[in-house]
Amino acid sequence: MKLSENIKRLRRENKLTQKRLAQILDVAPSAVSAWEIGRNQPLVSKVDQMAQLFGVKVSDLLGDDYTGESPTPIVQTRQIPVLGEISCGNPILAEENIEDYITAPVNFIPSGTLFYLKAKGDSMNPTIKNGDLVLVRQQPDVEDGEIAAVLMLETNEATLKRVKRSGGVVILLPDNQDYEPIVLTSDTPARILGKAMQVTSNL
Repeated sequence: MKLSENIKRLRRENKLTQKRLAQILDVAPSAVSAWEIGRNQPLVSKVDQMAQLFGVKVSDLLGDDYTGESPTPIVQTRQIPVLGEISCGNPILAEENIEDYITAPVNFIPSGTLFYLKAKGDSMNPTIKNGDLVLVRQQPDVEDGEIAAVLMLETNEATLKRVKRSGGVVILLPDNQDYEPIVLTSDTPARILGKAMQVTSNL
């Protein structure tokens, strides 16, 4: 089976849209589309990243038509903090907020200042499940429709929600329709901590 067919098959088996896979890989959605129709082939680093994401061997993903260079061994890693409860007034990555570290190969993760959040509850089902580890890139804002880690200032709790803006109002949307949106006001102040980049589920 060809690389393009493998990417499409595994993406669908993992219930990912082209847009969502592009977000995880930090590429444009048009790149994923070009891979799946065989117009272009992904870089070696993206092949490695997809193999880990889909839980398959690189050789099984490549198929028999890949013309790129052979994947190289992973040698560099980063220690990424896992945030627990967030202490009031401290910088987001202050020692008091960190409960653990996860070692990740650098060619499987996006650039920037990163941290993990452990999802609590099922408000973001089916995209993010309770207990999932969500890799977040620290940044003060996200585009409409993207999932953000948001700090609710009244409770010092971090929540994962899609961000939508309407008429100057910021709304936090759950993916689970059983939950109500949160409208940010002076009574429910919050700030965006970063953009959700990858989700790791426990099977």
